[in-house]
Amino acid sequence: MTEKALRLGTRRSKLAMAQSGQVADAVSQVTGRPVELVEITTYGDTSREHLAQIGGTGVFVAALREALLRGEVDFAVHSLKDLPTAQHEGLVVAAVPVREDPRDVVVARDARKLTDLPRGARIGTGAPRRMAQLNAYARTHGMEIETVPIRGNVDTRIGYVRSGELDAVVLAAAGLNRVGRIDEVTDFLSVDTVLPAPGQGALAIECTADNAELVAALAELDDPFTRAAVTAERSLLAALEAGCSAPVGALADLLADRQIVKEMRLRGVVGTTDGSTLVQLSTTGPVPETHEAALALGRELATEMLAQGAAGLMGERAQ
Repeated sequence: MTEKALRLGTRRSKLAMAQSGQVADAVSQVTGRPVELVEITTYGDTSREHLAQIGGTGVFVAALREALLRGEVDFAVHSLKDLPTAQHEGLVVAAVPVREDPRDVVVARDARKLTDLPRGARIGTGAPRRMAQLNAYARTHGMEIETVPIRGNVDTRIGYVRSGELDAVVLAAAGLNRVGRIDEVTDFLSVDTVLPAPGQGALAIECTADNAELVAALAELDDPFTRAAVTAERSLLAALEAGCSAPVGALADLLADRQIVKEMRLRGVVGTTDGSTLVQLSTTGPVPETHEAALALGRELATEMLAQGAAGLMGERAQ
């Protein structure tokens, strides 16, 4: 007799389905059980408002979590950058698999790079974080650009460039990788130019805390370095009391010496969306061995950023 299929809750977007399909295959391998995708529509998928207006934090996550708690699905896959920083009671992130490329990328007309865009170029992005850093970069490099708020899936966003409505759009490399469209990228943005969103490129596999057997099985997909990095990034975000629609960028990366990982560097940035003011700092410490150590790394950097005036740059503080 074949074992009952595990039900994986996923958003319906092409990207969500692609990343959930990859996780389903991996979970099937470690559990020996078939996995079926259960498509769930979230408020973030149906609302036409800009993410900054609907609050950003959790709009893509709430419906999946409700389905988990009601027992309609066994586990769910989220883009980690969509998860609220506060732990949800009754649920546990059982695995954070190896992270994809965390960088942001440009898809521009005529295969242009960011630095080749024409004067006055219109660049589309839904993220205040990207707007702040792109505008700051343009200011310091004598470029004239206009950042335009957009929403929609990958097809919609790239469509604005193909139709000539925009000169370029900025997207996450990880998403384009997962839907097989990375070859459309015209420029990979260095993290020195644009720091990604906290957790960008990483996935979170979540299930109910009381399902010990499934928690243990999913834990085999966990990557401790990715988990430590995203924990530090999200701790920074939480300590700044900012939601995922705030103009905050963060990236923790490992510093290695001859293949031996020695330290973790955490970089953070917060700025006004027009790019006129940025607070950008970094800290380096031993690779966190525990969840608490990773949280502490993020909190320490946030404290320094707040001391430099970061709080005043985030507009409305997240509730």
